[in-house]
Amino acid sequence: MSVEETTQKSSASENAWHALDRDDVLQALDTTPDGLSDAQVAERQAEHGPNTVQRNATTSKLAILLHQFTSPLIYVLLIAFGITVFIGHYPDAIVIAAVLLINAVIGFYQEYRAENAMAALANLVSPTARVRRDGEPADVESEKLVPGDIVLLESGSLVPADLRLLSETDLKIEESILTGESAAVSKTIETVSTETVVGDRSNMAHMGSAVTTGRAVGVVVATGADTEIGTIAGQMRETTRAATPLQTRMRHFGNRISIAIVGVSVVVFGIGLLQGIAVTDIFLLAVAIAVAAIPEGLPIVMTVALAVSVARMADRNAIIRRLPAVETLGSCTVILSDKTGTLTENRMTVQQLRVDGSVYTVTGGGDTTEGAIEQNGEPVAIDEASAVYDALRAGVLANESRIRTQTEDNTERIELLGDPTETALLVAGAKVGLHREQLLETTPEIGQIPFESDRQFAATAHKTPDGPQTYFKGAPERIIAMCTDARVNGASEPIDREAILAAAHEMANDGLRVLAVATGAGDRTESESLDGLTLLGLIGMRDPPRNGVPDAIVACHNAGMRVLMVTGDHAATAGAIAKQIGIESDTVLTGADVAALSDEELTEQLQTTSVFARISPTQKLRLTELLQADGEIVAVTGDGVNDAPALKSAHIGAAMGITGTDVAKEASEMVLTDDNFTTIYAAVEEGRTVFANIAKATTFLLSTGVGLVLAFLATFTLTAFGVFAVADDDVFPLLLIPAQVLWLNVVTNGIQDVALAFEPGEPQQYERPPNDPNAGLLSGFLLERTAVAGVLLAVVAVAMFWWQLSTGVSIEYAQTATLTLLVISMALYVGACRSETQSIFEKSLFSNRMLFVGTIAAVAIHIGALYFGPTQFLLGVQPLTTETWLTIGLLAPATLVVVEIHKYIRR
Repeated sequence: MSVEETTQKSSASENAWHALDRDDVLQALDTTPDGLSDAQVAERQAEHGPNTVQRNATTSKLAILLHQFTSPLIYVLLIAFGITVFIGHYPDAIVIAAVLLINAVIGFYQEYRAENAMAALANLVSPTARVRRDGEPADVESEKLVPGDIVLLESGSLVPADLRLLSETDLKIEESILTGESAAVSKTIETVSTETVVGDRSNMAHMGSAVTTGRAVGVVVATGADTEIGTIAGQMRETTRAATPLQTRMRHFGNRISIAIVGVSVVVFGIGLLQGIAVTDIFLLAVAIAVAAIPEGLPIVMTVALAVSVARMADRNAIIRRLPAVETLGSCTVILSDKTGTLTENRMTVQQLRVDGSVYTVTGGGDTTEGAIEQNGEPVAIDEASAVYDALRAGVLANESRIRTQTEDNTERIELLGDPTETALLVAGAKVGLHREQLLETTPEIGQIPFESDRQFAATAHKTPDGPQTYFKGAPERIIAMCTDARVNGASEPIDREAILAAAHEMANDGLRVLAVATGAGDRTESESLDGLTLLGLIGMRDPPRNGVPDAIVACHNAGMRVLMVTGDHAATAGAIAKQIGIESDTVLTGADVAALSDEELTEQLQTTSVFARISPTQKLRLTELLQADGEIVAVTGDGVNDAPALKSAHIGAAMGITGTDVAKEASEMVLTDDNFTTIYAAVEEGRTVFANIAKATTFLLSTGVGLVLAFLATFTLTAFGVFAVADDDVFPLLLIPAQVLWLNVVTNGIQDVALAFEPGEPQQYERPPNDPNAGLLSGFLLERTAVAGVLLAVVAVAMFWWQLSTGVSIEYAQTATLTLLVISMALYVGACRSETQSIFEKSLFSNRMLFVGTIAAVAIHIGALYFGPTQFLLGVQPLTTETWLTIGLLAPATLVVVEIHKYIRR
């Protein structure tokens, strides 16, 4: 590729600066190692603009508030409110207004809490940068950097733009915000292949990454939107949050209910006018029917149900930032999980030793000095004469890191300070009694060769009773090449390089990071000759799986969910970890493989491939969107800036609370406070429980609506045939007035609806396939139950109303008796709604104490309203006689009995 062809590619995700040598880069950018002149800087600032990450425009509070009134059910309530005000029924209008206000306040609070992820992304940009302009060093504001600027980096610096490195000394950069891998990466100035993914571009330093050690000089090749961070910001702006299954179901449910309500109301209004009923009366009747059919309490119930699950999930280490995300987990079909820190501990741990012709296993985690050395599953005693002791001693001495012991709450903890690979060696040594500080007291350090990427090893020389001795650790290929002997069966023998390299490759294929350790007499740090060493052995380490992750993977599979590992780590490591935790995959696809596949080919591969390695941010987003396009409900986990677009695009994004960046957290709906995959499965359980509880509450509330609509229509029809008659011919015999309907739906039955949100989950919920996102809010079985309960409620309500009017009481008294019968009937019926299949007699009354107390409270509140002056006026109710109460006692259990019979037959 020519320089011209390369420079035509402006996007950070497409350019190939890493594939050009330094001279070509400088030529293409029209700059020199001495930097740009002031005139060149001014010209380029005008052309490229500031080196900043663009933020999204914020949504105004007024817009958020108005958004709360865009639901179809809310539209119907607003119309009902307007009509009641117009015809002067102010008590009804007050109750309707209260419902609208409650819904708006809850919705506004939840939506306003959603912070702006772009703001957190912008904060990653370093405020200042050290540059060279006109040959002189200077500190400038990072936003004033331009392509062609020469930037000076040192330990502790934040990289202020995307740089092509021109020179470096022992440079290591921590790029977890882009790759997700926490280990610092050694950098070089050598060119790499054009197709190399971001994580392997060893000659590049990207904006937002941090220099951990060393120094470097680099030329700015991309600023602002053209950087890798800028590309991610662009994807964030273009990516919209997927609607949750619950939001989709509620929208469809609301549309259907609204159409049905409007249709019935229009038909009733038209027939009433044809029959000569007064316009005011027919308006009132239409409003009453509309209000009766609207499940006004459903938005409140849904919010409370989600909030209850949020509290439960917080106790299980999952913080939910957006309420609808809770239920999404219950519908999740695919989880795209990061590896490092989520499936694994994010801590390097020595697990295998190959020394003295034998294979040993190191037990215990990477965060504890408790553990043992085992061979064939049996503990092995380690003393100073042991080959294991010699190998670990070399790893402990040829080391620049340290362990610090702290005591908190009478518990001793260790803090690892330094490179993860080196601290893993220190922890392994401590398990056999090797502590670096103590070793240095008896074998003080007298020389050192620090690790460098081109050297591929480190060494320290020590004073011993037998004379100076030097210990080496490094890449197996490099160390083995310097050895002439190897320790075998307690003696030194000529080294079999091919056999040892084959052993190292075998360990690497098992996902282990392999180091070789060796020793040589004398102070080799001052010697020109590094040959003639004795190999002490091979040390294999890995970031081990978290406790409980394999069981959680099995539970996810049993619940019908696939788990895909998507990582920036290497293919061999990813495949080995996947096999260890139970993720089955036909193959491991790398970022290069993914880039070579069309969308159709990749979608097909996604059916059988569950492990993806060396994946770039854009590719992770692509995988997410292809799965969604294929009808999957996708959850994505991540912790870095690189994960943010996929986290935002997914149906639910789960960010890491400990290692996660602010950008990842702001782009997510859920934050895992323990960074543990097992927490995701716990959240799935809560997601299924909350959906089941919302369905139960909807069944309960909708039964009331169906019953009331049928009762109103029956009353309307019977009145037309002269069955109902009242003393005052000018009064239309309404079954209930609108305020009484709202009282029934929101105040009395609404208490029990909310209490259903506290119902504990049932074990069978966690063994079913995920909830079908295309299915309705209610299953066919629950719709049957709704119809059965609704018809029966209508029958007993109309019967009570007719019987009361036939005795010559006022219409207000008949309405009060009918309303009270419905309150008591629903108080009994709610017990049958606690389970789709289990009988009310199989569930303890106290397993949901909130429902038990709420039901008693609902009945008590209603009885109190019958005898309290203000509520008598607002609701138009009166006290009831003993005879009426006895009649209610006979009719009220009918609905519960019939529903239990229906449940038994269908079960």
